[in-house]
Amino acid sequence: MTSATLQSSTTSIKTPKAYEELMDRVRDAHLIGSTEGILSWDQETMMPEGGVELRSRQLAILARLQHQMSTHPKVGELIAQCEADRAFMDCDSVESANIVELRRDFNRATKLPERLISELAEVSSKAQHDWATARKASNFQMFLPWLEKLVALNREKAACLGIPAGGEPWDALADTYEPGCTAASVTKVFTPLRSRLVKLLGDLMGGTRRPSNRFNELALPIDAQAKFVRMVVESIGFDFQRGRLDASTHPFCGGSHCDDVRMTTRYSETCVNDALGSSMHEAGHGMYEQGLPNRAIGTPAGSAISLGIHESQSRLWENQVGRGLPFWKWCAPKLEGFFGRSIDGFSLDELYGAANIVEPGFIRVDADEATYNMHVMVRFEIERLLISGALAPKDLPGEWNRRYKEYLGLTVPDDRRGCLQDVHWSMGAFGYFPTYTLGTLYSAQFFDAAKRAVPGLEDGFAKGDFVPLREWLNKEIHAHGRRYLPEDLCKRVTGSPLSSEHYLNYLEGKLRPLYNC
Repeated sequence: MTSATLQSSTTSIKTPKAYEELMDRVRDAHLIGSTEGILSWDQETMMPEGGVELRSRQLAILARLQHQMSTHPKVGELIAQCEADRAFMDCDSVESANIVELRRDFNRATKLPERLISELAEVSSKAQHDWATARKASNFQMFLPWLEKLVALNREKAACLGIPAGGEPWDALADTYEPGCTAASVTKVFTPLRSRLVKLLGDLMGGTRRPSNRFNELALPIDAQAKFVRMVVESIGFDFQRGRLDASTHPFCGGSHCDDVRMTTRYSETCVNDALGSSMHEAGHGMYEQGLPNRAIGTPAGSAISLGIHESQSRLWENQVGRGLPFWKWCAPKLEGFFGRSIDGFSLDELYGAANIVEPGFIRVDADEATYNMHVMVRFEIERLLISGALAPKDLPGEWNRRYKEYLGLTVPDDRRGCLQDVHWSMGAFGYFPTYTLGTLYSAQFFDAAKRAVPGLEDGFAKGDFVPLREWLNKEIHAHGRRYLPEDLCKRVTGSPLSSEHYLNYLEGKLRPLYNC
């Protein structure tokens, strides 16, 4: 990243003089943002209850400082100077891609007033704390004032960013998580996907066979579960010399850079698969972060391109790997070493089946693969209503419950298992949820490409060999940072645009035999 000369396909191209000064400024701004990331992780894992008031102010001032540094007029001047060098910009290098992405970032950031950035950070910090309390008490009214503030702030944010031509306010928010994402494009994907998933779910529920759920009801000590999932996460490739795994109310992956990745998981006394799935999911995020190039820390080349691509990595390790029969052939014999005679009598088929139980439920993060995307669709549709003003925040529980009855046939019993279950809105993260389904689709398409590229890939899982998959993902996806937009990366890696067919074929190919339908 610091070389003065780039090699194009035909000749040597000099890096503009402004480039290194720009990178210095960008890296300094990243230092502020990464510090904010560590404080946010601490708030969710280690911070005492009494620290929330000052922590919210700390996060607010850091957000304001980073915004000031990122939007300084000199940054815009340096970007423009680099853009003026057409030979440099046309040479298809990592450095020229950095300029393209920094222009996107600068244009977006300069539309947002400093006051709004600071207020969003402070309100979100306080809201997350009170959301956790409200969730525990299953009391939506405790969280409602914060939701009203966050919806209002995000409407203002959308107005500042600007609504795309022919679009809606939600689109402006979604673009910050998934470049180019719009409500129309999401609807185009979700509508046919929902139709086929509804049919599959009906067929599975009417199947003549059903896997045993006995293993998912087995009480196992939390300390043993923690040791077990750490072993699995380390075995698939998460580097504990450059990261850590803790517990939090809602599992997440954060930290500051590729050499300091902070993951969390959660534990249930009666379902080790809950902790296993959550931990493998977050490890997928963590290995993406650890796979980003160290030399590019603080620049677009050292950052993930989108949350959809990020989610593809977590869903791939959680589902295609962690719910696969080859994985359980490796994992099953290891259970006794952690849980002793408690797991006597569980066959491989029973353990594999327990990892693939299909049952409509209330909680998104506990959802099986056949129903998971229904949960995402509910949130996407409600977000659009909240941001457009068609749904008042006070009416959220009723609308949530109505859609769960329509989509999953469930009567939501309380707020904790209803509209208070996710942390995202308390973080101010509106426009985020569809990336879960986009990532799910990307994961299946990437996994198909990996199997074509690495013969015998899944046979290796049965022997505990996950290195070929991790190295393939690192080379094809992680190492590029933000060099390619999501749709371009997908075509580059798989040879075709994103399609739901890969995911649906994978899902039906696995579940129909298990349910004999």
